Amino acid sequence: MASRMDSGLCLLLLLVVLCKCVEATEHLKYKNPSQPITARVEDLLRRMTLEEKIGQMAQIERTLATPDVMKNYYIGSVLSGGGSVPEPKASPATWMNMVNEIQKGAMSTRLQIPMIYGIDAVHGHNNVYGATIFPHNVGLGATRDPDLARRIGAATALEVRATGIPYTFAPCVAVCRDPRWGRCYESYSEDPQIVKAMTEIIVGLQGQPPANSIKGMPFLAGQSNVAACAKHFVGDGGTTNGIDENNTVSSFKRLVNTHMTPYFDAIEKGVSTIMISYSSWNGVKMHTNRFLISHVLKKQLGFKGFVISDWEAIDRITSPPDANYSLSILESVGAGIDMVMLPYNFTYFMGNLTSQVKGGFISMNRINDAVRRILRVKFTMGLFEQPLADPSLANQLGSKEKQEK
Repeated sequence: MASRMDSGLCLLLLLVVLCKCVEATEHLKYKNPSQPITARVEDLLRRMTLEEKIGQMAQIERTLATPDVMKNYYIGSVLSGGGSVPEPKASPATWMNMVNEIQKGAMSTRLQIPMIYGIDAVHGHNNVYGATIFPHNVGLGATRDPDLARRIGAATALEVRATGIPYTFAPCVAVCRDPRWGRCYESYSEDPQIVKAMTEIIVGLQGQPPANSIKGMPFLAGQSNVAACAKHFVGDGGTTNGIDENNTVSSFKRLVNTHMTPYFDAIEKGVSTIMISYSSWNGVKMHTNRFLISHVLKKQLGFKGFVISDWEAIDRITSPPDANYSLSILESVGAGIDMVMLPYNFTYFMGNLTSQVKGGFISMNRINDAVRRILRVKFTMGLFEQPLADPSLANQLGSKEKQEK
């Protein structure tokens, strides 16, 4: 009799444990791909600590992205800077293994939020040995052929995916108004309408959004596509005398009609991210320009992806750089920058930003807006369902088919 009672009690306890497990799984909406993205974002956001949120806002260089760093600091994004490769002449398998190991570190955190890995693939997958290299934007713009840009975007996306990377810092949609600017080759044209037309490359990179898509929402068609980044917002091609990272002097109307025009179409096409320019507009550093970032880009244009800084750009807000890093953090994050391409000084950035939030200098609403946008892009990309690279795409790097097309 006692044996039967013990068996019954064990069975009852087992059923209770199973019910609790099912209940816990059901409550983790963010892990359920059948839930709407908005619901998943909000569910995850409410579970996150301040430290976890600030970690999502940090993008660090791959050389620092050890498993311990990814786990202990909740890093949201990693990148390869120019020429930063896992080894000379690295194969697709080597790239994939590196990205996967970094991702495993990110997935070992409490909430298992995947990191997003980014790289400059601005004229093909140009940082990778053996990739197909396409003409720079100035050459593509001369063709006046948006469909060619789209096909190049699609080919580039496959090659980026062949190395396990889901995000590229492209395209550059600068409108170069002075040929003395040393980066004019990154511009499709001095004519904003031509640059606007060539944003069709975003459709190649990310895929074609459905007709009923919400304006400004980030989009990614599938695992053969990559998240794109329109850059550099705004006026980088209009600086005085073409001096790089300098001051663009113009009325707001001229800024909109000349330099902002390509961003209208990029946002319509569902571009996932937008990078801010090193330059200034009428003496105000773009990385501190709350009016243009938060009011115009996010509110008026309805951009719902995330805004990312350029490389060490918040350091350069002051002259000389780093003269007042606390102020640079305050002004850039306060202006509406969501993710900061640090890429090295991440511990100081995170500690300082945490202190400023706790001290009331930067609001939790601003932090939540930043993290909400970052998570929205990650869910849209399917990173929570497929965080690791797809090895079946490795043969897409430098394929003769793309070169012959």
